[in-house]
Amino acid sequence: MLDRDVRARLRTLSKDNAEIVGLHLVMTGRLIDEDPELAYEHAQAAARRGGRVDVVREAAGLTAYRTGRFAEALRELRTVRRLNGSSEHLAVMADCERGLGRPERAITLAQSPEAEDLDAGTKVELAMVVSGARLDLGDVDGALAALSGFRVGGHTLLAARVAQAKAEALRAAGREQEAEEATAGFPAAVLAQASGELDEDEDVLLYDLEEDDQDGDEPIESDEDQGDHDDPDDADVADGPDLAERAEAHDVDGTDVDDADLDDTDVDDADADAAGSDPEIGAVVPDEDTEDK
Repeated sequence: MLDRDVRARLRTLSKDNAEIVGLHLVMTGRLIDEDPELAYEHAQAAARRGGRVDVVREAAGLTAYRTGRFAEALRELRTVRRLNGSSEHLAVMADCERGLGRPERAITLAQSPEAEDLDAGTKVELAMVVSGARLDLGDVDGALAALSGFRVGGHTLLAARVAQAKAEALRAAGREQEAEEATAGFPAAVLAQASGELDEDEDVLLYDLEEDDQDGDEPIESDEDQGDHDDPDDADVADGPDLAERAEAHDVDGTDVDDADLDDTDVDDADADAAGSDPEIGAVVPDEDTEDK
């Protein structure tokens, strides 16, 4: 089932709709590694029903990022920041700027005041993005300098990723031996897992899946009928063998949508320019003003 914090956030939805959104969020968490594209579809289905809930938009943004939809991911994560005031995904947002071919904006984002308040792990993530952005600009010395102040001990996944980022910068500087030494102490399996993947914490940020005996598929109710809400636990999602079928029965194909979450589709002009004619990109609620206007 979903963890208590997510269930509490879904409390703004009607009970029936919260259950359906919860089904999609659980499937998003399950599929993000093995089938990111299908996870993205579930996150989109959840966003069509609960687009004003920050954890729903967060799921949409992270799955868009994992599937290479960088303009969409950037817009969604900016919306999350507007909804809950958190800059915890600043590193992902900066990497989206890189993915859109805008390394200068990635560096500018990393120099924003919000970056000073990030936790240590996210600062390391952001430093790796900056290092890559510097390499994109041909600034090898800057790429190495971006990582020089960070030391991550042990043979953890994050430490391996930092070592790989340093090795990439060293190779760009023509320092092959030092590049080999940077990753020499890590097991091959850890290095393989670190290559091109998100930190594991990103994948479990929203979802805590546990076995639950509850079951039942109730009719769909519009979010406009808010009324009195039950305890957040009422939004629990039955986690049984038919979970995927139940989730796919609602909205994955985009044909069963609650109009309450589709009444405003404004898109940030800067993101629209970046996205071009990408048919996958579509806003659910107004997004926050971007820094690059």
